[in-house]
Amino acid sequence: MENNTNALRMLDKIKVSYKCYHYDSAAGLSGAEIAKALNENPRQVFKTLVTVSKSKRHYVFMLPVEAELDLKKAAMVVGEKNLEMIKQKELLPLTGYVHGGCSPIGMKKIFPTIVDESALRFQTIIFSAGRVGMQVETSLDDLRKLINLQVADICRKE
Repeated sequence: MENNTNALRMLDKIKVSYKCYHYDSAAGLSGAEIAKALNENPRQVFKTLVTVSKSKRHYVFMLPVEAELDLKKAAMVVGEKNLEMIKQKELLPLTGYVHGGCSPIGMKKIFPTIVDESALRFQTIIFSAGRVGMQVETSLDDLRKLINLQVADICRKE
């Protein structure tokens, strides 16, 4: 399989180091199952979620695959009264990515991106490479070279 997603092309363009992972996309795996298939710590494997505010502003949130986004915390971080997840049918036209293959890198438009503070515990994080069946691992510092990201507490506590 070729490494020809927008996300990987952008990483190549700025010449940063990354590692690409492939998994069986036909299985319809959850994020936790993907982490297990890759034999990686699920706390280090992040999902990318896209939200919308009442003012129709979009925000991207990255959090561990087993965690749940706390919409109230997330709204406070971005200065909105509230947020909701975008509808799945809106994802492709908005970002250029499909559900399960949404990468924070290479979206059609640049959106404010907030990464959960738990990412600071790791030298690298793993997230979608822009296609179902592909993940990429890179550092937050290298990710920051491509997107304007902020780190904050955005996960619901158990």
